[in-house]
Amino acid sequence: MKVQLRLIPGAIADLFAQVSHSGQITLADRYGLLAALLEDTLTEDERASIDRMLYALHRGRMRIVDEISALS
Repeated sequence: MKVQLRLIPGAIADLFAQVSHSGQITLADRYGLLAALLEDTLTEDERASIDRMLYALHRGRMRIVDEISALS
């Protein structure tokens, strides 16, 4: 049985803004990115946003945390 993944329109832009503001990539963020990459219907802007998040992570501007959400 094949599972269908569907992203909410604008989800990557919202995720990018939230991660940029908090400086943290949470467990829920990682699952959202995984779903987006598996869907394979990303626009060039969405792919560029993901690339910018990964670059910021690589440069140490963001960090991975084991929390479910950055919201408190």
